[in-house]
Amino acid sequence: MAGHFPFSGKANRVSVYAFFEAHDWSLEAQEKYFEDWYEWTKNYVLNDADLKASKGVLFTGEHFHFGTHADHDFHLHGYAIATRLLDLGEFIKGAIFPKMDHDALHALEHEHHEWVKAADAVSAEHPRPEAPEIGRYRHV
Repeated sequence: MAGHFPFSGKANRVSVYAFFEAHDWSLEAQEKYFEDWYEWTKNYVLNDADLKASKGVLFTGEHFHFGTHADHDFHLHGYAIATRLLDLGEFIKGAIFPKMDHDALHALEHEHHEWVKAADAVSAEHPRPEAPEIGRYRHV
C-alpha cells in the first residue's frame, strides 16, 4: 500500500504538503481533497459496527475537521490541511486498511484517482497564488 496515498508509508506533514505542491493545489483544492477522504472515512466508520462503536463519535457533528490539529493553524504556517490529512491518514492506515481486502483497496485507488481529478478542477477555478521571489540566502 505504501506510496499509493499521500499518508502511506513514512509520511509526515511535509511529505503530505509536498503531495499538494506536486499537484500545485490551492488551499481550496487541498480542502476539497481532504473533504473527500474525510467523507469516505466517515462512511466507512459508520457502516462498520466495530469502528462505529469505538470511533463513531469522532465522525459526528457538523464540521469535517479531524485530528489533533483540527481547527488550528497556529504554528503550522500553511500546513494545517496537510496535518489534518496526516492525522486522518494515520487513523485510516491503522484502523481501516487492515479491514479491507485487495479488491476493496483496488476500488479505493480508483476512487482516489477521481478525488485527485476533482481537486484539480477546484484548483483550476481557484489557482494557487504565485510564490514570492525570495533570495536563496535571505533570512527574514
